[in-house]
Amino acid sequence: MPGPLPDPDLNRDLIRAAASRIAPHVRRTPVLRVAGAALGLAGDIVLKLELVQATGSFKPRGAFNRMLSVPVPASGVIAASGGNHGAAVAYAARVLGHRAEIFVPAISAAAKRARIAAEGAVLTVGGETYDAARLASMARADETGALVVHAYDQPEVLAGQGTVALEWAEQSPDLTHALVAVGGGGLLGGMAAWWGRGVGLVAVEPEACPKFSAALAAGRPVPAPVSGLAADSLGASQVGQLMFGIAAPVIAANVLVPDAAIREAQRRLWDAVRIVAEPGGAAALAALICGAWVPPPGAVVGVLVCGGNCDPGSVVSG
Repeated sequence: MPGPLPDPDLNRDLIRAAASRIAPHVRRTPVLRVAGAALGLAGDIVLKLELVQATGSFKPRGAFNRMLSVPVPASGVIAASGGNHGAAVAYAARVLGHRAEIFVPAISAAAKRARIAAEGAVLTVGGETYDAARLASMARADETGALVVHAYDQPEVLAGQGTVALEWAEQSPDLTHALVAVGGGGLLGGMAAWWGRGVGLVAVEPEACPKFSAALAAGRPVPAPVSGLAADSLGASQVGQLMFGIAAPVIAANVLVPDAAIREAQRRLWDAVRIVAEPGGAAALAALICGAWVPPPGAVVGVLVCGGNCDPGSVVSG
């Protein structure tokens, strides 16, 4: 099968280098093959459990790779985030001995803010939306000279996120399709750079946050509405330029899922395997539950459970 697109900023060699660079600092997360019947589905599912990564999401992969790839000034690092990226940057900065400032939007979940603060970062609420927080963080970076660690649109960050696919390919060499939730798209872009068309990547978005769908329709990243259950983790106003050029030509499908299906996916993950996934972390499974994407005959389907930073009571008793 064809390999990933050749790209000077992101390719398999850079992803391999990222994997080696970040290995001392991140976890090799497990995969779990679950009988489809346990999830109310027809076929078995291979879950990749990135929610047990350090800080509860895949984000430390990109954060560590960015900080270990370029010089970090005395003023430290700065990032904007709905919560998961901010926690990852704060964690990586603490481990590596750097100062960190994190800007979050007002919609950021309390559990995610608490995680960021616990890592010792300076935390600022930078507006109502992720985009407002991002603009506030950029203004602050101009003042301090801190290194910007973008949530989804830097080569080093995408290469770090691409190590998810490298690792998953080693663990599940029979995988034919992988469902991945899309926010700003850094995870999808990194995985697409590793797999190309070799594994059918299915991009899953909430109906209330259709950034990648809007970009595909327009032929370029464009702003799209942001609201709904998963907005704190999948609520970028548009996908990144870098990921769009890599992922758009190779994905197998792009689908939208309603909030009700995301909530049901959270419930089924808890009932079947006692996993507490946040809404964004359960969004990929929602595509199978609501029928937004139907596997072809003979497919070996993987679902990336990408985050678990939420109040457990919102899943267990919700």
